[in-house]
Amino acid sequence: MTSSGSASRKGLILAALALAQLIIALDYSIVFVALPDIGSGVGFSDQQLQWVIGAYAVAFGGFLLLGGRMADLLGRRRMFLTGLALYAVASVAGGLAETPAVLVAARAVQGIGGAFLAPATLSLLTTNFEEGKERNKALGVWGATGSSGMVVGSLLGGVLTQAWGWAATFYVNVPLALGVALLGLRAIPADLPSGPRKGFDLPGGITVTGGALLLVFGLVQGPESGWASPTILISFAVAIALIVAFVVIESRTENPLVPLRVFSYNSLRLGSMITFMFMATFGASAYFITLALQTVRGWNALSTGLAFVVPCACILVGSMIGGKLTTAYGARGTLVIGLLVGAVGTALFAAFLGAGATYLQMIPGIVVFSLAQGVIWTAMFSAATAGVEGELQGLASGLATSGQQVGAAVGLAVLVAVSNGVAGPDPDGARLSDGLQAATYTSAGLILLTVLIALGLRKQRAAEPAEPVVEPAAPAETPVAGRV
Repeated sequence: MTSSGSASRKGLILAALALAQLIIALDYSIVFVALPDIGSGVGFSDQQLQWVIGAYAVAFGGFLLLGGRMADLLGRRRMFLTGLALYAVASVAGGLAETPAVLVAARAVQGIGGAFLAPATLSLLTTNFEEGKERNKALGVWGATGSSGMVVGSLLGGVLTQAWGWAATFYVNVPLALGVALLGLRAIPADLPSGPRKGFDLPGGITVTGGALLLVFGLVQGPESGWASPTILISFAVAIALIVAFVVIESRTENPLVPLRVFSYNSLRLGSMITFMFMATFGASAYFITLALQTVRGWNALSTGLAFVVPCACILVGSMIGGKLTTAYGARGTLVIGLLVGAVGTALFAAFLGAGATYLQMIPGIVVFSLAQGVIWTAMFSAATAGVEGELQGLASGLATSGQQVGAAVGLAVLVAVSNGVAGPDPDGARLSDGLQAATYTSAGLILLTVLIALGLRKQRAAEPAEPVVEPAAPAETPVAGRV
């Protein structure tokens, strides 16, 4: 664990990392409210429009493991700045796009930028702040911007689209990325020399990236094409073959891109499963709130965006509480508490998703599950990275984020399928509300299941840093997680 100097210097480092995490979260959700305007303005068909979201998700997930390992090998500060540069360039291209192909390509490059930036950001935090109270406090601030960014994106997207048009949802990234890059250049210590450069594991990089890209593509496109369609089945089959090839390559190469011993960390395995389930449930809430307000109740983009002020504020508060709870009760206890409260809040929200219910009636449930969302965000990344050796922190961060991104794709696909199954084809407002209720109750049940995963984490003494829980590795049999 490295020291970054004075408290003021660490404050600047944390500000840069938190703002970078805000950009990552914003870019996932900021275009949701703007989708109708993007579709009509650029000429997307209804089938093509999903790729405004899907291109970002596929590229982000496909390159995450590569991005995480490159942060370890090439320098975390260097990859931090590279990711921000890609965001800025792609955002300009997206705002200027006049055809669907150009806009989808720009979103894909934004996703690659996120795949480089996200693991670099988290690993910079875990290597600059001591494990325990200091790191938990930093994770609270970092988590507040990351978790709230999911709903801030919907708020900001509505305001920008209403005032200046859909292109503003792209252009806003440019000053943000440039400002964070300048702050990072000033605050984040330069990467230390890594010694003699080892050979780069090109076969490993190709197989893991190709496998992850095809896996995420299948998860994103599956609901549209049908899970049994040839395109999806072939994508999954080739993805599995590439991932198996990757495991074989990594077990035999002298300088593996992904050392398989990283999978021997119990905390990382379970933590990544929790990030998966978190995004599969809580991560879909903004989508269902948007449908309930815009499609069922006819709210415009601005009004819908402003409705997200409540969950945003609650997530900010919850994230700060999460840091304190993690220090006092450990990640395991904090996650169990947060998940139980979150399940109750989600069920309460579902109870008032009927067509006749008002937004005011939804607010109590939104407040409860949003507070829990902030608490869980902080604790789950603390759990996932606890005890992992310093030279693997970038990779561990990439794996945890991979779980998060895969969960976003799988969870939304499953919950939308539940909603559509209940609502039926061409539903009216009442039937759509029934579908949204069913999906949200399903989400509450899945949150309760996640408690069982959290209980598998090692119980920590209050205010004590987590110790690594390492089990004997079985490299040839260890499955590799892909992302979205």
